[in-house]
Amino acid sequence: MYLGDLLLMTLCMLILVVCV
Repeated sequence: MYLGDLLLMTLCMLILVVCV
């Protein structure tokens, strides 16, 4: 797994948490 993918996943999770 690439570090970029992990960062992107973390960003998506953060955005989801903020939206919800």
